[in-house]
Amino acid sequence: MQKIEFYLIDAFSDRAFGGNPAAVCPLEDWLPDETLLKMAQQHNQSETAFFVRTDTGFELRWFTTQHEINLCGHATLASAHVIFEYLDYPQTEIVFSTRFVGDLTVTRQGDWLTLNFPAWGCEAVDNPPELLFSTLGIAGAKEVRAGRDYMVVLENQQQVEALTPDINAMMPLGKMVCVTAPGDKDDFVSRFFCPGEGVAEDPVTGSAHSMLIPYWSEKLGKTRMQARQVSARGGDLRCELKGDRVLIGGQATLYLKGTVFLRK
Repeated sequence: MQKIEFYLIDAFSDRAFGGNPAAVCPLEDWLPDETLLKMAQQHNQSETAFFVRTDTGFELRWFTTQHEINLCGHATLASAHVIFEYLDYPQTEIVFSTRFVGDLTVTRQGDWLTLNFPAWGCEAVDNPPELLFSTLGIAGAKEVRAGRDYMVVLENQQQVEALTPDINAMMPLGKMVCVTAPGDKDDFVSRFFCPGEGVAEDPVTGSAHSMLIPYWSEKLGKTRMQARQVSARGGDLRCELKGDRVLIGGQATLYLKGTVFLRK
């Protein structure tokens, strides 16, 4: 019988039931990919993070209930929280080795953890598909851009909060949809919709800020910003553009700790 520690962490929140929950499993060695996927399906969270300690840091991978993915912000933050708080890790910086985006670092300062992620560009879309607007339930947008995901820019926070999109109808778009606007109290706000995934709206999306931070840095003329994802759970992020990297700060809290039992 193999025993694996299991943590359920609310990332980008300083209390339970806020932010974005992620399952985290420290491993001694990598299990078969099929087993990792089955574990993620059993956990039934938007992402499960698995990591293995190495001589220089940790190898990190992320699985949804459908497949392995190339980057996940909140599950990286959750993994760092587990390492710093529960694995007797003495340093203030963690280096995660990943298969798709190279090394990622997470630093700790008090209760705040800061992700160092690649910055992602996005190009203006002159003729956005009508399906994008109709599924969001809006007549148009201030601006539409596209990179890994669609980014729809609205006039104000109230418009973002009021959205009631038809998530399933978005699937032909072939991309996730991030909607953003200037914030009332924060520099900018956002929501993130996930057609075809197990979770229709991601509560707080660290990786989306790899695209949001460079955009808003240019628009606002500043490199340091405060952001909030205005989903039902909600989450606060400290953001900074640093060359071709983005720094994404957030807090995390433990909700549940247990043990996974696997028969060999």
